[in-house]
Amino acid sequence: MKQFLIKKLKFILLLLLGIIIFLGLMTLIINIYVINYSKKYILDEEEIGRYKFDCITVLGASVKADGTPSHMLQDRLDKSIVLYNNNISDKILMSGDHAYYDYDEVNAMKNYNIKNGIPSSDIFLDHAGISTYDSMYRLKNIYEVKKTVIVTQDYHLYRSIFIARKLGIEAYGVTANPREYSNQIYRDAREILARVKDFFQIVFKAKSKYAGDTIPVIGDGDVTNNKR
Repeated sequence: MKQFLIKKLKFILLLLLGIIIFLGLMTLIINIYVINYSKKYILDEEEIGRYKFDCITVLGASVKADGTPSHMLQDRLDKSIVLYNNNISDKILMSGDHAYYDYDEVNAMKNYNIKNGIPSSDIFLDHAGISTYDSMYRLKNIYEVKKTVIVTQDYHLYRSIFIARKLGIEAYGVTANPREYSNQIYRDAREILARVKDFFQIVFKAKSKYAGDTIPVIGDGDVTNNKR
């Protein structure tokens, strides 16, 4: 009986080890694939200037308790202002988390850009950009964007471009990381798992649970003010 239990325990441990190795290899392969797929679409400001886009897409990040953008979000917004002023597009789409009334990324983003000279009417708000996948799905299906430049930090840009292109958007990216950020090791680790999650969302053609009427990114962006 003792020998039988030992053999059974060894089998279970080997099985668990095999599963761990398999999951580790799968995670590594998916991450390499997503990064290699997307990196050719990440351009610098000079290269991106050769294109015209339906909109400049800024992905949300945390806001401070006083409602102002965090350093990471501010850097994304500053880059979007530069691209707008360089006539890359005449529309900016802010996609972020506004699921609750007491937490609002998108209006903080819009207010910042307005204070820096961007007309309110040229800024569209996606209040249901709860995740990167939601943002890209809604970009395609709600805002009917066909071609965009995505602005976020480089670690996040690979996944964003991958999702957008797999959903049928001609997406390019510009990095917005002029400084180092606290807790970046945690973000990098989280991103590794997020790439795997969104890879399978693409494989299974997942739909965002945040639906709504279409709002093409043309005309007056103020129609999206406080619209959920």
